Amino acid sequence: MKAKIGIITASDRASAGVYEDLSGQAIIDTMKDYLNSEWEPVYRIIPDIQDDIEHAMIALADGEDCCLIVTTGGTGPAKRDVTPEATENVCDKMMPGFGELMRQVSLQYVPTAILSRQTAGIRGKSLIINLPGKPKSIRECLDAVFPAVPYCIDLIEGPYLECNDDVIKIFRPKK
Repeated sequence: MKAKIGIITASDRASAGVYEDLSGQAIIDTMKDYLNSEWEPVYRIIPDIQDDIEHAMIALADGEDCCLIVTTGGTGPAKRDVTPEATENVCDKMMPGFGELMRQVSLQYVPTAILSRQTAGIRGKSLIINLPGKPKSIRECLDAVFPAVPYCIDLIEGPYLECNDDVIKIFRPKK
C-alpha cells in the first residue's frame, strides 16, 4: 500500500497563478530523493488564509490519510503568515523540536532565520511539518529533521517508510 504524503503550499500569489509553485515541487523532489517506499503526493496550493490552511490540513490528515503533511510558506512575521497558527489549531500534540532544529540549521545560512516560525505537530496518525517558502531552505530544513520523521510516523502508527541511505540517514532505535 502506498504511503500518502500531503504537500500544502500556502501562497496568495502562487495560488492565483502569478508565479509557479517551486516550493511545493521542491518538497516532492526531496521526497523522491529520500524515499524508497512507494508513496504518492497529495498536493494542495491555497492562499494564505488560516481557515483554508486548516481545512487543507484536516482534509489531508483525516480524509486522505496522509502519514506526513509538509507545508511551505506562511511561517514568517508578516500579517498574512498564519501557517503555524493553523498547524497549532488542528494538531493534538505539538512537536517544537522540529522548528527549533530547522531554525538552528537555517541560522548557518541566513541571520533572518530567527524570524521564521515553522513548527510541527501531530493530528491523529499524521505528522505535520511547516517549512519555509524558499526551495533551497526547504531542502536544508528537511535534511536536518527528516532523519527523525520515519520513526515518528512509526510511533503514531503510520506506514513504515524506507529511505535511501545514500541520500538521507534515518534513525530508528535498534529492536
